Amino acid sequence: MTTKITRINPEHLHATPGYHHITVVGAGRTAYLAGQCPLDRDGTLVGPGDLGAQIDQVVANALAALTAVAAAPEQVVRSVIYVVSAETSVLGDAWRQLTASPLAPAFTSASTLLGVAQLGYSGQLIEVDLTAALATLAGRSAAWRNNRV
Repeated sequence: MTTKITRINPEHLHATPGYHHITVVGAGRTAYLAGQCPLDRDGTLVGPGDLGAQIDQVVANALAALTAVAAAPEQVVRSVIYVVSAETSVLGDAWRQLTASPLAPAFTSASTLLGVAQLGYSGQLIEVDLTAALATLAGRSAAWRNNRV
């Protein structure tokens, strides 16, 4: 049995650029991913000063984290995107790159995009925080069981 996810845009709220105002998840399991940073496997910052390169690394890291719990971007029910910038155009560029990436379905649920002054790693320009609805325990895959801590 899989978890039921319903995405809603009430008619009395403004139109969105691809996300939904409300995401409802039927009872089931939830995975809360730590904020995915633009660090490679060795913990080295990828693309210092290059937001595009950092977004690519964050996408790769988020996909790896979702795979570890046998989830796909379509199962993401909440995202928060932090970008080091006060410029609306930079935030828009980050949104467009993310929604054109293999992680794009993750951003169709309830989503927040924030411009911030600083993130945790020196030179870090972006971080993406995801929450995913998972299949019930009976439906979990071998991939999840093998990666379970």
